[in-house]
Amino acid sequence: MTRHAATFTPTGLTRREKHDLQKQITQARTESRPAGSSRRDRSLPEPAVPGPFGPGITQRGYWNLAKAWIPAHQATSQHIAGIYPFVADSGLGHRGPILGVDLNADALWHFSPWEAYVDSTERGTFSTNILVLGAYRGGKSATVKTLVTRSVAFGHQVVVPSDPKGEWVTVAEAIPGGRVIRLGGGTGTRLNPLDRGPRRTGTSDEQHEQMVKQRRIGTLIALIEMTLGNRLTAVEHAAILDALESCITRTGDRPTLRGVYGELGRLAGETDAAFRAAEGAIQPRFVLRRFVEGDLSGLFEDESTVEFDQDAPIVVTDTSELFARGDLAAQLTQVCSTAWIQAVISDRAARRTRYVVREEGWRDMTSLSSLQMFQQWLKLSRHYGISNIVILHKMGDLDAVGDDGSLERSLAYSIVGDIENKFIFRVNHQEQAALRTRLNLPAPHVEMARQLRKGEFLAYVGQYSYLVDCFATSTPWEYELFATDDAVNPADLDDATLRVLAPDELDALWPQPATERTEESVDGWLQPGARDLTEEL
Repeated sequence: MTRHAATFTPTGLTRREKHDLQKQITQARTESRPAGSSRRDRSLPEPAVPGPFGPGITQRGYWNLAKAWIPAHQATSQHIAGIYPFVADSGLGHRGPILGVDLNADALWHFSPWEAYVDSTERGTFSTNILVLGAYRGGKSATVKTLVTRSVAFGHQVVVPSDPKGEWVTVAEAIPGGRVIRLGGGTGTRLNPLDRGPRRTGTSDEQHEQMVKQRRIGTLIALIEMTLGNRLTAVEHAAILDALESCITRTGDRPTLRGVYGELGRLAGETDAAFRAAEGAIQPRFVLRRFVEGDLSGLFEDESTVEFDQDAPIVVTDTSELFARGDLAAQLTQVCSTAWIQAVISDRAARRTRYVVREEGWRDMTSLSSLQMFQQWLKLSRHYGISNIVILHKMGDLDAVGDDGSLERSLAYSIVGDIENKFIFRVNHQEQAALRTRLNLPAPHVEMARQLRKGEFLAYVGQYSYLVDCFATSTPWEYELFATDDAVNPADLDDATLRVLAPDELDALWPQPATERTEESVDGWLQPGARDLTEEL
């Protein structure tokens, strides 16, 4: 901008006064002139052509000779929050392994159930257990495998009591030091669900014996009730208890299902009209016969042939060979293998934090006794330093537990709803009502769960929720190892290239009529006579 100055010389001045006045004007103009600056000082680019305005005159542009100065916007926090909602959350911190990317905050999302449990702030939780829920091909298994394998570096052990699909076997074999226990298939491996397990530190002899006794009788009742499909009577309870005590005495505190089966046989042969124990021993004995002489023989009826490796980073019990024998055999197998695992790892003195991955978690809740055992195990998980990961495909899986309105089904829904940490993957349209009523999820979150992509999930940790993409941090090694649907390859179902058949090849593929024709080429089929022949056929 050009500045103009006007000077007025009064009359009656001498030549010297006029000279001094002119000198003052010149000095004032010099002082008011801004200091010179280079283009680099003004942060301006070099002009494309020589000159102060560059190509502005010829190309309708100009160089801005001064920096743009825009005053900062000032407003109250209420108005600013309306202009830009504060959706970027600080997350759970940086403790624990990286599980994915928080899509709301655009930052890495770390998660550890034990770190969240010891967190005394409002972001802390009151439980270490995790519920994983989502439809098929939603990325549930891959996310769980990502969490537990990355947690191995933090000193946590991974335990899979029952692997019905065999997909955890490849993970255990890929991790150095991983242990796989295979059941069935002629392996000769046996697990005794009535094992005593290690001595629990901090308990008296009487307390320890009572806990071992309750676990053993609970396992027997769960197996028998699951097979019979109804609750046991008081006489049957008493018969099982007497048979177990007699087996413990005869074997020197090393009871087995075969030993209990034999004691029930001896008890059934006795006659005691007052107690009627013989009548109560009949049904339980028929159930245990399946383990001793039936299709589940050679697996759980005798003493264990393997030991649990406390130092292995991951221990997987492969039960894929047994799940082909039916749902009931699968449920019984899962109860036995889980009971054997719990007897070993329920020792607080080991000071080892463990993930217990429960694939097909609804199989652990198929009877009232198994539900009560499962509920007690979830409550004691914090005491033993265990994080149970319960995996369900949908809330409707629990409809297989008991009848509609029964105590078993209500208890199953209550157990799942009480799990504080939840990972919700993509769900089907039919799950909307179940998520709102059973899990009390907000309606916007339920609608969002229907639109999640593979590997994305809604994480509920304590009072906060997060939108996480697990596959955003997956390495190629993890992605290939954790893939469970690699048998279905889209390239095998659809050919991306278009192939044009030659006329000779088309003649070979064209349907041939039963009668003879004079023209066998494609042109012959297009003749009117050939068209009529085709209609007759």
